[in-house]
Amino acid sequence: MLNATFEILIFLKLKSIIYKNTKITLTDQGKGTAVVLLHGFLENQTMWNAFLPELSKKYRIITIDLLGHGETESLGYIHSMEDQADMVHHVLHELKIRKAVLVGHSMGGYVALAFAELYPDAMKGLFLLNSTSRADSDERKINRDRAIVAVKQNYTNFVRMSIANLFSENNRERLEEQIEKVKIEALKTPLQGIVAALEGMKIRKDREVILHFAPYPMQLVLGKNDGVLNYDDNLDQIENTKVELTTFPDGHMSHIENQEELLKVFLSFLKRV
Repeated sequence: MLNATFEILIFLKLKSIIYKNTKITLTDQGKGTAVVLLHGFLENQTMWNAFLPELSKKYRIITIDLLGHGETESLGYIHSMEDQADMVHHVLHELKIRKAVLVGHSMGGYVALAFAELYPDAMKGLFLLNSTSRADSDERKINRDRAIVAVKQNYTNFVRMSIANLFSENNRERLEEQIEKVKIEALKTPLQGIVAALEGMKIRKDREVILHFAPYPMQLVLGKNDGVLNYDDNLDQIENTKVELTTFPDGHMSHIENQEELLKVFLSFLKRV
């Protein structure tokens, strides 16, 4: 599935939009309901490549490089989730899209939740992939500060280690080639973008209330062996909600570890919106 996809993507045109004197890079293809795909920390919009040919057959698919990631420039020294959400809203405004389904992987999910809070009327659906509505715990905040120190001391080592830890242990050998590709993309993330994202994630708000009261379809996808987000802790947030849950047996990278199954979950969710 992957190789054929990359050949198709040679024809994918990157577009750019200026937001607050900063170049934002995106792709926009297909027709139908607008679906915005938001990547995670140390990722960029290429993480969605394997899904684009199928998804863009029936939907208008927009992928965006978030602030300080991929081909999008940094806006400041802290990129809050609200900063990212405002940028996404600007992109949609420029593309004349009034309502969209937001899909977010990990940090992209935090951005989607901030967007859902700030622009509820622009939401058609919310799909959280290996993500959470909860704020960082105190312990997590300390770990973010440690990560900022570590990346400033040894950028390459930090990035390579961070990526390896996102996959469940039993997949690290099986997916060795894909993991190497993820590391190569991650190493394109500038130091300022990494630090600004860590600072932004550290101060993000708890948005669990959205999962309880939002009127549109919502889906949460979790990995049972996710080393970044504790599976059981994350189940709590959707108790007594209408959020649909899909659980995979692997780690934090369901779009690679469970690619074909995830495509089916995407398509079935999009039929509901």
